[in-house]
Amino acid sequence: MGASMPFTVLQGISELASKYDAAILDLWGVLHDGEKPTPGALRCLAQMRSAGWHLVVLSNAPRTLDSVRKQVAGFGIPPDTYDAVVTSGDLARTALAERSDPWHARLGRRFYHLGPERDWGLLAGLDYEQAQTPERAHFILNTGLFDDETETAADYAGLLDLAKRKHLPMLCANPDRWVYRGNKRLPCAGAIGEAYHAIGGDCAYHGKPFPAAYKACFAQTRGVEPRRVLAVGDSITTDIAGANAAGIDSVLVLAGLHAEEFGARPGGSLDLAAVEAAAVRLGARPTAVIHEFQW
Repeated sequence: MGASMPFTVLQGISELASKYDAAILDLWGVLHDGEKPTPGALRCLAQMRSAGWHLVVLSNAPRTLDSVRKQVAGFGIPPDTYDAVVTSGDLARTALAERSDPWHARLGRRFYHLGPERDWGLLAGLDYEQAQTPERAHFILNTGLFDDETETAADYAGLLDLAKRKHLPMLCANPDRWVYRGNKRLPCAGAIGEAYHAIGGDCAYHGKPFPAAYKACFAQTRGVEPRRVLAVGDSITTDIAGANAAGIDSVLVLAGLHAEEFGARPGGSLDLAAVEAAAVRLGARPTAVIHEFQW
């Protein structure tokens, strides 16, 4: 790295142990890869808690925190390794329950759920009805593709055109555009939200990088001042941009979402100039970078 590079390269999170008292941690790409914990994650979580850090997991999963806790435990990360969870699904659910702003207040009560069956039930217990077809809906609840293994956002062009003609608002409960499951890159709800916005559709998002997500995390950090809170994530457009907007320091994990671009996959040659170029191109800058989430 040249001297002009404005972010620090870390060998481990331990280098920051005395500077912060709480961390907002991304899940996918930092703590797990969609199948199992990342190599240093469990030890790093244990060491951070031993050092007195309060750990809040912030996930763009379009599900409730209880559902995410169970899923993550299935990946080998027990609930007792962190202190709290905030999910984009819960944020969307709360906004739809409260309807306290003009955008949510004008939504009808009948929604079409665009997303895999595992995400159905997000609005269970609320005063909403799930429509079986978009023609009968007042808005679209977007939690992803029906089958992210075989489809792309392009497969939904007809549905989005119909929604646009019917002036259906879309609530996107996961701003992520894509994610890795193991070594396979898969599209997410954010890719559909982006496509809908591109044709002039009305789309609102819950989760990173939007301010409400960080406000919810700060409520879980037991009064720690923002200057003592560190965000750790693998996405420049969500994790790092969100941290920048929230006014907190951040660490970008290179061996996650951008691993191929940064040469951070096993056997690759790490390209820190590519990290700088991506930060400039995407308009968000980490305080520091680290190859993997490790102590």
